[in-house]
Amino acid sequence: MPDQPTADRRRFLQGAVSVAGGLLTVPGSVVRAADSPADGMRAIGSRRELFVDRFLVDRLENASLQLHSPQLAPVMTEPANSLEYATVILDGDLYRLYTRDHRNSKFDGDVTEVTRYCESRDGIHWTRPNLGLVEVDGTKDNNVILHAPPFCHNFCPMLDRRPGVPAEERFKALAGTVKSNLHAFVSADGIHWRKLAPEAVITYTKEYAFDSQNVSFWSESEGCYVCYFRHFLDGKLRSVCRTTSDDYRHWTEPVPLRPNFPGEHLYTTLTQPYFRAPHIYLAFPTRFHPERGESTDILFMTARGPAKYDRTFREAFIRPGLDPDRWGNRSNYAALNVVPTGPQELSIYTTPFRRFTLRPDGFASVHVGADPGALVTPPFTFAGSQLLVNYATSAGGQFRAELQTPAGQPLPGFTLDDCQPLVGDSLEQRVTWKSNPSLAPLAGQPVRLHCRMLEADLYAIQFAG
Repeated sequence: MPDQPTADRRRFLQGAVSVAGGLLTVPGSVVRAADSPADGMRAIGSRRELFVDRFLVDRLENASLQLHSPQLAPVMTEPANSLEYATVILDGDLYRLYTRDHRNSKFDGDVTEVTRYCESRDGIHWTRPNLGLVEVDGTKDNNVILHAPPFCHNFCPMLDRRPGVPAEERFKALAGTVKSNLHAFVSADGIHWRKLAPEAVITYTKEYAFDSQNVSFWSESEGCYVCYFRHFLDGKLRSVCRTTSDDYRHWTEPVPLRPNFPGEHLYTTLTQPYFRAPHIYLAFPTRFHPERGESTDILFMTARGPAKYDRTFREAFIRPGLDPDRWGNRSNYAALNVVPTGPQELSIYTTPFRRFTLRPDGFASVHVGADPGALVTPPFTFAGSQLLVNYATSAGGQFRAELQTPAGQPLPGFTLDDCQPLVGDSLEQRVTWKSNPSLAPLAGQPVRLHCRMLEADLYAIQFAG
């Protein structure tokens, strides 16, 4: 039998954290939430909310927000010569991979560069379809979909999820260099492409640098197209700008986002809506270290709509690893888009051709170790009749939840004493209380959520009908 908790631990797990004067009344280390987003009621509806920032963190006691590094997966079958500036799109049950083959190019946009296309039914085993579209090196027996300098240098497609998008424009892409500016492309099938307009859609100014992936997507939460592209911050640091569009042709004046820490180069951002919570944008920038032999690693950032990037986590998300070849320049670029490769697995692809995995929503968590800890959210409103959590405990751990008034008073029937303890590991576990009450009468009313944990991680919550 496992050891029983000490009396102090039992009291902590069974007791309640109340809020008085803006601080936890339980003794111990208290972490206050950041001032951003601005104080005020959060309206989360029935959205899935991840703990990748402090949006739903008002107080932490003996708990922390912890970044979880993805795990290197077994070697895949290699579909192309390079994954530099690559994009992976899950279209129904088909994984589409687009990658630049620079073929010993001497400069950005060289005539030797081509865009290759590969397919997979599981995201692990890939094929190079013989498309017969473009003649390269005297033959059309290849998987090349585009040979149009300078646009193959950084051709970056996306699946347009805007409601009512014309079938012939279901796929869109941005591509170009400083000399050509950024041009828009469209496709019905993701293989046959044409320019959306003869002229460039985003044009050059002296601080812009279009030479890496210029990512774009339809934002469900903002109701517009969004593009993130590279520029030079203060004329010297690699950084990122943001611009938006209603029609993919006309874009707003770009806004520098300035996510860099002092002296930090961020080469690419790979910003994307997270498909399980599209109001949260994930970013996997390559951090470039010119003073360390031009070595690179991959970071993790997030954003919510037009807000600037959140840098809660400063450490590397994906390290170069044991292979010495991964410690040079251009050795650690993430491919655009996180995709599911199983019911319990997400995949992230990186150069030269590696796949990393982690659990759904598993980028970060509220983490509590061997000493009991607590999370209290700011006041929010929700929609639905039940609370679902993505969580994991050890065999000796535990998770409980309580709903409180905005002032921090436990709501009758929804206290920690009423909550059925959760022990285990689940992507979507319903939280129940003794009388199994529905949460529907509380929907739309301001509440706080207080979670008390031991040897546990809370990755995400969602209120559902």
